[in-house]
Amino acid sequence: MSNYPSPRRVALIAAVLAGTLSACGQAGSAATPASSATIGQSATAAPTTYPLTVENCGREVRFDKPPSRVVLLNGTSVAEVEGFIALGIQDRILANSQSYGVSDDPAMVAKVQAVPRGGLTLNQNFEVPREQVLALQPDLVISTWAGGFDEKIGSVTRDQLAQAGIRSFVTPVNCAFGDPSASPPDQQRYKEQSVESSFELMLQLGKIFDVQQRAADFVNQARAKIQAIQQRVAGKPAKNVLVVYPGMSMMNSNGLPAVFGGGLSDDLVARAGGKNAFAGKTNAELAEINAEALASAEVDVLVVGLFQPTENADVLAADLFKKFPQWAASKTKTYTSVSDGFYLGPLNTFAVEKIADAAHGRA
Repeated sequence: MSNYPSPRRVALIAAVLAGTLSACGQAGSAATPASSATIGQSATAAPTTYPLTVENCGREVRFDKPPSRVVLLNGTSVAEVEGFIALGIQDRILANSQSYGVSDDPAMVAKVQAVPRGGLTLNQNFEVPREQVLALQPDLVISTWAGGFDEKIGSVTRDQLAQAGIRSFVTPVNCAFGDPSASPPDQQRYKEQSVESSFELMLQLGKIFDVQQRAADFVNQARAKIQAIQQRVAGKPAKNVLVVYPGMSMMNSNGLPAVFGGGLSDDLVARAGGKNAFAGKTNAELAEINAEALASAEVDVLVVGLFQPTENADVLAADLFKKFPQWAASKTKTYTSVSDGFYLGPLNTFAVEKIADAAHGRA
C-alpha cells in the first residue's frame, strides 16, 4: 500500500461517510466528555490496576495485563497509530495498516513508517482481511470506527475475535460510526465530536496500556497550548474560515475540493478564533456543495488540506484564489495549510495554531 490513500480509497471514504448519516444524522455542536476532562486535568494519574475492564461501544472488554501484540486496522485513519507513537507505546504494535504521506508534525511520517506492518495487505475495501488478523494471533485489535469490524467488508467481527480469545476496541467517539444500532449515547458522542474526542482516545490508550501519566501529561500540555491560543485570539472578530482538501475531490459530487465542516472541524476552527464557512453541515450536505455555494461563501481565511505528499499548498491556494476572486481571502492572499492535524488524533494543536496564525497573526 502507498503512504497515502489512493483515489479509490477516497471514494471509499466518501461512501463510508455517506453511509454513516443514516445512523448518526447531522453533526452538532462540540461537547466536552466529563470523564476525559476530569482525567486529563489531573496533575498525576495512578497506575492502571489489572484486571481492568473498560466499557467500549456497549461491550465490556477485560484486560489482565497491558496488551503487547496489537493489530491496528486501517479505517482510513492515522489517529490510532499516531496516538501510540505520541504515548511512546508503538513497540506494542504487532502490525499496523494505517499510514499517511504528509503530516503537520514533520517527524511523524517517518515514525509511522517505522512501525511494523506485519505483512498486512488490504482488501478491495481497504481493510485488513479477517484471515490475516486471526493468523497473527494478536491480543488486541483496534479499529478507528465500528464499521471496521463488519464482515461485509471482509473484516473480522468483534464476536469472532472474542471466540478466538482476542480483545477488540473501537476509538470511543466512533462507536456509532458504521453501526446503525449504536446506543443513543454513542450516537450523541459521535455527533458532538470535538478536540476533546482526540483527548479521550489518548486517555483511554493510557489507561489500557498502563501509561496513564504519559497520557495525562500529553493532554494537559495540549489543552494548555490550545488555551493559550484561545486567549491570544479572544476578543478579536471571528474570521470566516473555509477548509478544503483539493486532493479529496471524489468526496464531492461536483468534483470540487472536499469541504470540511461540522463536529471536530467546527471546533478546531472555533478554537483558532474563526467560524467555519460551512459550520454545522452534514456529510451529505458537504458532498453536494457546488461552485455557486463556494463562490457565495464568506471566506476570510482559506485552509488548504494536504492529502498527498506531492501536493503544493501554494499552488493549490493560488488556483482556488483564481477561481473564486470574490473571496476576501483571495484579495488578501490569506491562507494556510493543514494535513492530519485537522483529523481526530494527537495533532490537533498543530491545526489550531496554524489557523489562528493565519486568521489573527502570529503571537
